[in-house]
Amino acid sequence: MNDEIIPSAVTKFICCDCSHQNTIEIIPYQSGFPILQLYQDEQVLSKNELLKNAMLTETSPGMQHLGALTVNQLPTLYFGTSCKTCYSKYLCIFGYGEKQPGLTVLNISGIWKYEESK
Repeated sequence: MNDEIIPSAVTKFICCDCSHQNTIEIIPYQSGFPILQLYQDEQVLSKNELLKNAMLTETSPGMQHLGALTVNQLPTLYFGTSCKTCYSKYLCIFGYGEKQPGLTVLNISGIWKYEESK
């Protein structure tokens, strides 16, 4: 929250394949792409897949300007990363924004391994 995420937030995750500990850095207003790109027209992932895997939740009616699905009712972004050892691919989803006046929040929904369909 607030000053804890300036200039960036750093966290770690363990690779599911090789158990290597990886680090990611989220830089406010620089990291990530709008989550809508993942589920719009269901070309990458469907809304149902995102909800079923608890990656996102449905946005409340009063916050629909943020999109149909969000993390903690915040503007929601994603980016891809990979394991530094075995190069397995991962998707990081997070919400970032002002939760209330004077309270800026970064909430990481999770980091999930994925494989591209052929």
